[in-house]
Amino acid sequence: HPFPVVAWFDRVVALSFAYPEEALRPLVPNGLEIDTYEGLGFVTAALVWTRRLRPAGFPEALGQDSFFVGYRIFTRLNDGGRRLRGLRILRSETDKKHMVIFGNLMTGYQYRHVNVAIKEANGITRVTTALSNGAQTLDTTFCHRDEAPGLPEGSPFPDWRTARRFAGPMPFTFSQQEDGSFIVIEGNRETWTPRPIRVDEWKIAMFEDSPLKEYTPRLANAFMMENVDYRWKKGWIVRPGGEP
Repeated sequence: HPFPVVAWFDRVVALSFAYPEEALRPLVPNGLEIDTYEGLGFVTAALVWTRRLRPAGFPEALGQDSFFVGYRIFTRLNDGGRRLRGLRILRSETDKKHMVIFGNLMTGYQYRHVNVAIKEANGITRVTTALSNGAQTLDTTFCHRDEAPGLPEGSPFPDWRTARRFAGPMPFTFSQQEDGSFIVIEGNRETWTPRPIRVDEWKIAMFEDSPLKEYTPRLANAFMMENVDYRWKKGWIVRPGGEP
């Protein structure tokens, strides 16, 4: 992430799933702490409708419109003076092949191309993503017209206020380098008002792979954000604990 980037998010839908902390440990490199709630860690699938994605300072006309799905774990990183709260990116998907090339060149977010199908009717949206070989990676249906949805069945949170702590995105993302350091990218947004939504169905292929396949995920929360002006700062390198 050698330069700042800006974009407009028409919509962000974030679904967070609870796992025992030990289930997520193999997916989190040394130097990062898993951010937990009562012994549980959280994996979030974030669906992002993006417009005008471009390097900061470039004309809007040069921006790219894309759909993204990001799979992240809530983590913390001690930079020697602060415990930064952010996300460990497990995998990213997009419907634009050129964004795969650009994303993997400029970030450590592990992009791959997927075919995306979105169907909307009467406030209900279904999103499916699949690889070029037809293997489905995500299938979820959610309702954003329910004025007061209850917490998902089996959620570990007592209320939506507590659940919002794990709504994402966090201020920082962490990408580990070969020497054990991390590239830290800070994001800023003009407005960010997560609104609870009801999830009717979900299926995520990643959860069927090791090490997560040994555990049963629990949908912990689901939020939607709309019309967000977003900016990523230039990345910088941090060594855990502030080591030189």
